[in-house]
Amino acid sequence: MAHKALFDRLNGIGAVVVIDNEDSSITPGSYRYEFIDLPIFICSFDKIKDLEGDEFILKILDEFPNLKKIVVGYDFRFGRDRLYCAEDLEHIFEGKIEIVNEVRFEGISVHSGIIKELIRYGDINKANILLGRAYSICGKTISGQGIGAKRLYATLNLDVKDFLIPLEGVYATKTIVDKNIYNSVSFVGHRVSTDRKFSVETHILEREISFIDERVSVEFYSKIRDNHRYTNLDELKRRIALDITQAKEYFSER
Repeated sequence: MAHKALFDRLNGIGAVVVIDNEDSSITPGSYRYEFIDLPIFICSFDKIKDLEGDEFILKILDEFPNLKKIVVGYDFRFGRDRLYCAEDLEHIFEGKIEIVNEVRFEGISVHSGIIKELIRYGDINKANILLGRAYSICGKTISGQGIGAKRLYATLNLDVKDFLIPLEGVYATKTIVDKNIYNSVSFVGHRVSTDRKFSVETHILEREISFIDERVSVEFYSKIRDNHRYTNLDELKRRIALDITQAKEYFSER
C-alpha cells in the first residue's frame, strides 16, 4: 500500500532502487520483479552502509546518469549510520525530489517494519491489507519425512530461503504450482509431534499432487491455529482433518 503510493508518483516512467540487507524479507531479491512493472536496481546494503550522503547519490547516478527525479517516503534514511533523511536529498541531489507523506490505514502507519511484525505474529489478515496482496513465500520442493501420504495427508515440502516466515502454525493458503492456483492448508514450524525439525508443508485441497521437482509458491490468507504437539499420529490426523475442513470453509465463504 505504501510502496504503491511511491510508484504512482513515477507515472510508469523510471526505475525502483531496492536496498537489500539480506535479512529475511517480505519480498527478497529478484522476486520483486513479480510485483513491480518497472526496472529494478538491487543494491546490497553492505556496499552502501558506510557511504556519506553525496557518495550514495553518486552511486545512484552511476547507474542512472540521466536521473532527473527521486521519489522517497517521508521516513527514508540513507548514508553512514543512517545519518541522512529524505529532506537532505534536496541539498545533495540537483534534480527534483518528491517526498511521499505517511500512509495510514485504520490508524496504523503502513510501512515494511509494521507488516513484518504482523507476519511474525501470525496476523496475516491485517498484514495482507497493509501489503495490498496476499503475503507469499516461495521454495523448491524437497523430500519430507515420508509419513504424510502414508499415515496422514500428502504434502508438498518446501525449502524456503530468505523469505520472512510467519508465526509457527497452520494457515489457509493458496499454493501455486506451474502457474496453477490451488486452495490449500499449510503448516510452518517445528514438527513437534514427530521429528521436531522445522518444515514448510502445504496440502492441496481436493487435488492429488505428488512430489514435483520445481519451485512452488504459497500465499497466506488466514491463520487457523497455533503449532501444537499431539501424542500420536491418529490424534494429529484428526486435527489435520479439522484444519482441512476449516480451510475449505474459509475459501467457500469468499
